[in-house]
Amino acid sequence: MLSRRRLLHLLGATVVTLAGARPVCAQESPFQIYLPLVSGLEPPPEPVPEPSPDPIPEPPPPLPTDPGVWANESGYLLAPPSGTAEQAIAWFAARSTLYTLYDITSIVGAYARIGTEAGVDWFLALAQCAHETGSLTSWWCARPRRNPAGIAVTGATIPGSPEYPPGRNWAWDGLVWREGASFAAWDSDSVRAHLGRLLAYALPAGFGTPCQQELVAYALEVRGLSPANRGVALTITDLNGRWAVPGTEYGQRILSLAARMRTG
Repeated sequence: MLSRRRLLHLLGATVVTLAGARPVCAQESPFQIYLPLVSGLEPPPEPVPEPSPDPIPEPPPPLPTDPGVWANESGYLLAPPSGTAEQAIAWFAARSTLYTLYDITSIVGAYARIGTEAGVDWFLALAQCAHETGSLTSWWCARPRRNPAGIAVTGATIPGSPEYPPGRNWAWDGLVWREGASFAAWDSDSVRAHLGRLLAYALPAGFGTPCQQELVAYALEVRGLSPANRGVALTITDLNGRWAVPGTEYGQRILSLAARMRTG
């Protein structure tokens, strides 16, 4: 057992040892931790997202095909029909003494069929036919000529005999040859030549669908067209002074006649 003196001696030595020792928290650590420097500057603004590109605009609606809605008052050549076959048939049937109702129905049907495929306002073309032929009453539109729109008709005449025509586009009138084109049939010849010639005025050379180009080629075989007149006519009024000379109100008269055809 330790004596009182010995116990006090040991406690004193322990106190001295602890007083001289370095605290554990003051010892240097082999690992150093670096904290980020905090400054007083404001944080950078968040990036603004790039604006989305403008949406692609919707294409314009197609021209209506209902003749009751689309009257084509401006007379566009490449357009839906501005009237109905029934209106055209009624117009011609009430006026023509050269063709029966059956004939007229076939002629109008050919315009509608070929014109729809070619993208031409065939009702407007029929109004032009009515204007040029006196609503299918003229000498030029009668058989065997079947000329629907004064194609190649110049007013020139040459005396001769029926056996010796002066050229391709001449028709015998009993006493003289008259310059102008004649056609063997309406559906396969006359209508194609008429619509093809309208297309030749409306489309620049080399343009158009295969159907349109085929019609143009046929029409220009019948009667050529100056390159200066290719693609110059968006509307029927653009044909003023071109299809007919002087023809200063040529297109306006056809538009007026088309309006009357629609109302009977």
